[in-house]
Amino acid sequence: MEKTRKKILITGADGFIGSHLTEFLIERDYDVRAFVYYNSFNSWGWLDSLPDSKIKRIEVFPGDIRDVHGVEKAMKSCDIVFHLAALIAIPFSYQSPDSYADTNIKGTLNILQSARKLDVKKIIITSTSEVYGTAQYVPIDEKHPLQAQSPYSATKIAADRLAESFYRSFKLPIVIARPFNTYGPRQSARAIIPAIITQLLAGAREIRLGNLVPTRDFNYVKDVCRAFLEIAGSKKTIGEEINISSGIEVSVEELAKILVDKLNRRAKIIIDEERKRPKGSEVERLLGSNKKITSLTGWQPKYSLEKGLEETIIWFKKRENLKRYKTGIYNI
Repeated sequence: MEKTRKKILITGADGFIGSHLTEFLIERDYDVRAFVYYNSFNSWGWLDSLPDSKIKRIEVFPGDIRDVHGVEKAMKSCDIVFHLAALIAIPFSYQSPDSYADTNIKGTLNILQSARKLDVKKIIITSTSEVYGTAQYVPIDEKHPLQAQSPYSATKIAADRLAESFYRSFKLPIVIARPFNTYGPRQSARAIIPAIITQLLAGAREIRLGNLVPTRDFNYVKDVCRAFLEIAGSKKTIGEEINISSGIEVSVEELAKILVDKLNRRAKIIIDEERKRPKGSEVERLLGSNKKITSLTGWQPKYSLEKGLEETIIWFKKRENLKRYKTGIYNI
């Protein structure tokens, strides 16, 4: 993607993928404005963990994605928007679905309305593989039916369809980027890989997990950041829904055994009923097709699961990182 005179806004820049994307782009000399969630502690989330040499190159904009006035102000003078701000924890969406509707649906509408008003050149809306639900066929391509198997996935489906409507109705230059299961440093412990690693590094002899049978398509966060950049830089992607996936399927049990073998072979895997999703809500199988993104941009994953897990473990092993996680509780 051409760097000259392009201003990039990243919403959700304080979060897991957003902080990596922010870092990824400034390392490549892009002009980045980081939209972070306003709070009275003046915390910039994971951006606070970056070295000062990188922080000083980021324009940080505190706000709330649910506030259209702040969103519009943040988007002024921006050519490209990566919209990642969202509530994403599935178990918490059972408890507080209203907040998911406000953040994921209304927040996306605020981006779309502001982009239309300000004539933004390209908007990348971040979707999720959860919108597909349990695979009806594999590999899952972009034509697979959408199934709302949790309040979270329902709000993301709604956000995707809003984005599609603005493309079809107003020719807004939208792309819907749909990462499958992203993992890596800084990820919340509500996700399976940090949940396992943090328990093992804390010395647990019993690793408490939910359903071990479901399969997932894991993608290292640096590969996902590179995919976002490739999608933004291609003229062929406008109006498209695009999977970001490895095309490799791994079960939760297989994943747990890999990590136990790497970190503590004496640990046992225990099924914790509290950690299971309601039966009809569990997505049993995710295996994505990456043919479309490869054909449109040439992107392919560079990180194997083995290599990505090694980098993730190294990050978690640092004391200042592990102490951020409450390993003794179930993070929803």
